[in-house]
Amino acid sequence: MTDAQIYELMVSADDNGLRLDRWLTDNVPDMSRNRIQALINEGQLTGPLGAVDDASKKIQAGEKYQLTIPPPIPAEPEPEDIPLTVLYEDDHLIVIDKPPGLVVHPAPGHATGTLVHALLHHCEGSLSGIGGVTRPGIVHRLDKDTSGVMVCAKSDVAHRGLVEQFQVHSIDRAYMAVVWGLPSPAQGRIETRIGRDPHNRKRMAVVKSGGKEAITDYKVIRPVGSVGALVDCHLFTGRTHQIRVHMLSIGNSLIGDPTYLPRSRSKKMREPEIQERVSAYKYQALQAYRLGFEHPISHQEMKFEIDLSKDIQKLISSLDQIL
Repeated sequence: MTDAQIYELMVSADDNGLRLDRWLTDNVPDMSRNRIQALINEGQLTGPLGAVDDASKKIQAGEKYQLTIPPPIPAEPEPEDIPLTVLYEDDHLIVIDKPPGLVVHPAPGHATGTLVHALLHHCEGSLSGIGGVTRPGIVHRLDKDTSGVMVCAKSDVAHRGLVEQFQVHSIDRAYMAVVWGLPSPAQGRIETRIGRDPHNRKRMAVVKSGGKEAITDYKVIRPVGSVGALVDCHLFTGRTHQIRVHMLSIGNSLIGDPTYLPRSRSKKMREPEIQERVSAYKYQALQAYRLGFEHPISHQEMKFEIDLSKDIQKLISSLDQIL
C-alpha cells in the first residue's frame, strides 16, 4: 500500500488572514476544498496548538501546519460473505444489529472485512450510491467496538430522507453503557461542545471554543458491583465518540475503552482482579440498544430495541461479584 503523504507548510506574510481551508487548497497539489475539509474533520491536520478542527479559521503569518493524506483505499469494495443479524429489511432500507469489532466502512488499515463489504454481499447491488463507492448505503455509523442497532439505505430516496432526519436530530437513539464508578447525580444532562483533542488528533474532547454542540441525557440503571454502573444514555446530537467523551467528562469513563481513560485511575480500577475481569471483555462496554425514525418512504414510525448483549451481560455478572 502507498505510504501516507505529509505536507509541512508555513503561512507567509502575503497569506496572513486567509481562511485555512482556502490556503491549504491553494498550497497542496490536486486537493479540492471539500477534500481538505474532510481531512481536517478526520483529524489529519495539526497546527501550532495541536490538532485543528476548524476549516474556516483565519491563519496568521509564521504559523506552521502539517497535513497528512492517508494512503488510498480500494475505489470499489468487493462483496464479502460476512454474516449479518438483520432486524428489518425492505426495498428501501435495512436495519441490522452490528457486532462489536466490525468496522462500518473501508478506511486506511481496514480495506476489507467491513460492514459495507457485508452489505454489498447481502443486498446484491441494491444499496444507495449517495454515500460514494466506499460508503454505499451508510447514513450514520457506530464505532468499531460499539455494537447495536444501525439503519442503512438501499435506495437513494431513502438515503436522503434518513440523512435529513439525522441532520435535524429527530432520530431516537439510546445506548447502554457500563462505566467506571457511580455517576453523581444519578441522572442528568451533559451539554458541551466537542472537537478534536488538541493534544491527540485521534481523540475527541470537550472544548471551550470551536467544535460542535453535543447533548447527552444519562440515567443510572443500577450499580455494577462496587466497580461501576449500568447507564442509559440518550443522544440529542450525534458527535464522534460523543458518549465516550461525555461520560469521561463527568468522571465515569466507559469500561473497556482504552482511548478515553481518565488521566489518573482510581485504586479500584488498578486492582489486578478487576483488570482481569475487564480484560476478558475485548471491547468498550457500549451498545446502541434503541433506534427510532420515520420511514422515509411510508412515513411509518419505526422503532427497534434489542436486549443487552450476552457479552455485556457476562461482563456485568463478573463485576457484580466485586463487593
